[in-house]
Amino acid sequence: MSIESDRERLFQKHNLEWIRREKAIDMVTVYRQMESPRDYFIFSDLIPPDQIEQVLSEANVGIRYGTENGIEELIIPRCFGGIRENYNEISEEFRLFHDLYHDRKTDTYIKIDDAGNEERIAIVKPHEVQIRLKEIRQFLTDKEMYLSIMFEFNEYSRYSLEELGLNDIEREFKRDGLICWRHDCCNHTAYPEFRSDSRLKGRRLIKPLLKSKSGLGDFAEERKYVEFIVDTDENGDDICHTCDPRELNDFHGEDTACKLTLVHFDKQVLDKYYNEPSKYTVGDSMVRYPSLWSMKIDNHDPDKVCVFLDELGISLPYAEQQYWRVHNIQPKDGMSETFYRRMIQGEWASSDQPDILFKQSYEQLQKACDECLGWQLLKPLSPGDEYRLRRLRIPVSDEQCDFDDLVQDLQTILIESINVKPLKRLLSAAENVNLEGKRSIEILEEVLCFHSVGDADHRVSFLQKLQALRSAGSGHRKGSNYEKIAKYFGVDKLGQQEAFIAILKQALDTVDFLILVVRSGKLGNKNDGS
Repeated sequence: MSIESDRERLFQKHNLEWIRREKAIDMVTVYRQMESPRDYFIFSDLIPPDQIEQVLSEANVGIRYGTENGIEELIIPRCFGGIRENYNEISEEFRLFHDLYHDRKTDTYIKIDDAGNEERIAIVKPHEVQIRLKEIRQFLTDKEMYLSIMFEFNEYSRYSLEELGLNDIEREFKRDGLICWRHDCCNHTAYPEFRSDSRLKGRRLIKPLLKSKSGLGDFAEERKYVEFIVDTDENGDDICHTCDPRELNDFHGEDTACKLTLVHFDKQVLDKYYNEPSKYTVGDSMVRYPSLWSMKIDNHDPDKVCVFLDELGISLPYAEQQYWRVHNIQPKDGMSETFYRRMIQGEWASSDQPDILFKQSYEQLQKACDECLGWQLLKPLSPGDEYRLRRLRIPVSDEQCDFDDLVQDLQTILIESINVKPLKRLLSAAENVNLEGKRSIEILEEVLCFHSVGDADHRVSFLQKLQALRSAGSGHRKGSNYEKIAKYFGVDKLGQQEAFIAILKQALDTVDFLILVVRSGKLGNKNDGS
């Protein structure tokens, strides 16, 4: 390195600035042991307020305290005499206080809020531990203690102090508020390859938050609520109202309860939940984040989603309300007939949306196979493919990529899942010989024909064409083959959205047909061993 860069490094201004940073979102290094070519050491303890002056004194600037006189460890080193690998862990009290999830694969600690959003609060590495300042100070507030961070930074240079211009540097103890330090330089080092070194040694205290600023206990942040568009005035401008359940009085001046005011959203509002099926579930009149929140919705309209105003306030965390507000639209028409019959008239009513009906029929097919056959006609989706059924839906636009993905999902659910092995057992030995080289759809067709199942031809034909659509579309570069099969499904005239609705209806018809076949006993009955 150059003399200039070494001089700046050994002057240690950058290290002193780094140790003093105080942004709430900063990750504070509370433990570090890093040796050669730089020796950096950081150790932390919790101390009572009555020991502030003692730990910041010149005599104690480089002393590491043990667990005495009310001092507690925040980071606990675990050592096993070389029999097992040493490691560091964060105080269990700190983890439980913030209700942190410990991701053992990455050794990080994560806070999950009411909306299911994740924030990384602490990172544990073999030689370093970092914790976010905000959570440190909240913990200190509850403990009524300070965090003492003892630091030592050693920098080395191949130049002498005279060459670096540091031979006359002040070597005195300094204190500034809750930080103290001593900076020393010398012309000999512990490493023969270096001629000079610089040592910055000191202690910094982090104070607790004021209780009024901590967001804890009586000072916990009051729950917030979003205002949604609920109507329009004579000029066509929005009329908004809060979804706070405490303020849902009748604002129309009519007898209708405000809480039953219908709020309208564009259909894209559900994309977030469909696109993260490992977190969220969208079902018949419902969207939920398991164990955190759930909300009744009217998703029985192809163009919009509706929710009662009070449901938004009762069910959704504030961050989630803000997301829905982005998709809030002016009211148009009313709720769907299905939702009206269920929520207003208290009747049982089936959805008329093909995506919802398909998922219901798929579950019924699984149930029918279990009851009648003892094996599944369509193999259950593997854990890596379960998301395909969860995200299956009517696309909200004519985007080709969405259409291709949904066709792929449907093909995986209906075709790739055909349970070939038990199907072959339903054929005679002679018939099995003829199956060599045949694909799953053809084997299903042979079985249905062998057992004299009527009305199978057009269902089998649908599966074959669906397979062709997937193969010519998302499976390969699009060309004349894709144009031909896409035209068969009406993509050219209807567009991707309407074409997929038609495909879903045929898929639903196929699954309903298979349910009838299974329950008819033509494929055997598990109770009689056939």
